[in-house]
Amino acid sequence: MSGCDTENPANISKCNTQGIDIQCYIILDSHAKKMFVAVLCIAVGSFCILENSLAIYMIWTSARLRKKPTYIFITSLAVADLLASVIFSYSFVDFHVFHSAGTLVTFLFKLSGVCTSFTASLGSLLLTAFDRYICINKPGKYKAIMTRKRALLALVIMWTTTTFISFLPLMGVNCCQLQSSCSELFPLIDNRYLASWIVLVMVLLCLIISAYSLILWKVHRHSLYMENYNTQTRQGKSRLRIDIKLAKTLILVLVVLVFGWSPALVLMMHSLNNPLLKSTRTIFAFCSTLCLINSMVNPMIYAWRSRDLRSKIIRGLRKCKCLLRFTGKQPDPEEALNNTGLESTCENTECDS
Repeated sequence: MSGCDTENPANISKCNTQGIDIQCYIILDSHAKKMFVAVLCIAVGSFCILENSLAIYMIWTSARLRKKPTYIFITSLAVADLLASVIFSYSFVDFHVFHSAGTLVTFLFKLSGVCTSFTASLGSLLLTAFDRYICINKPGKYKAIMTRKRALLALVIMWTTTTFISFLPLMGVNCCQLQSSCSELFPLIDNRYLASWIVLVMVLLCLIISAYSLILWKVHRHSLYMENYNTQTRQGKSRLRIDIKLAKTLILVLVVLVFGWSPALVLMMHSLNNPLLKSTRTIFAFCSTLCLINSMVNPMIYAWRSRDLRSKIIRGLRKCKCLLRFTGKQPDPEEALNNTGLESTCENTECDS
């Protein structure tokens, strides 16, 4: 099967008068495939929504955490991934399973929402990487450089920029309005706009990888120094374990980024100058779900590996146990004596306000 004739003037003008022709972009032709994709998107999307919502709640309900620049960036990342999971899952299932695109404005609005959330997710990752780089490279000046006001200003600029760029197709930068060649992967999207967006994502990814690579190099140098000069002391051994744990986290970050974004970006670049087969579009559709999986993994890396958030979750669980004990059946005296430690722990548990 050859690629769609996206450069035919008749096809370009058709989207202005008769709605969106999505026949060339339909990849699921059997009920079994549609059910598999629907279950996959709903399952991954629901789990992604749950963990990102929990991360936002845990940070926002803590007055101490929500004032720290690091957790401000993590909150932005969680918000972007939450939006990505909702909009992408709905749009993907609606388009590929139910074959519904809607009007030109409706389709472009949903597609712009997906682009905004994924681009903002990468932007938040970049700001988090810079925050960690400053913390590792200039620990003495970190609090003076990375203030709460500067963190919020950076987020406002990042979200405003990504939203404006992502909604350009809805504002007229599409192949219908420009009378240009349409993308073979995305209906109504101009190839030049797609190329520009790919460049933007590549720049963001390269900056993120560069920042974490510099941090990894500095951690490696520090680990070598600790091994050679300071491993005999308890403090030196503790610091060495922290450096190793940080290095493992950074490597995990880089692997997840490359694994999540590389396949989709490679196929996007390939589509700019080459006609695509239906099998290639099918591969791209499933590769694009890796970006959603990346949004699912982000909270595990950036939020749940945080000692502050883990301790807050543990305190919350202990508080729930306390509530269950007070609202449930009263234990008998022997059981109460056996659980004295738990009772004292529950009484001392307080949530951050």
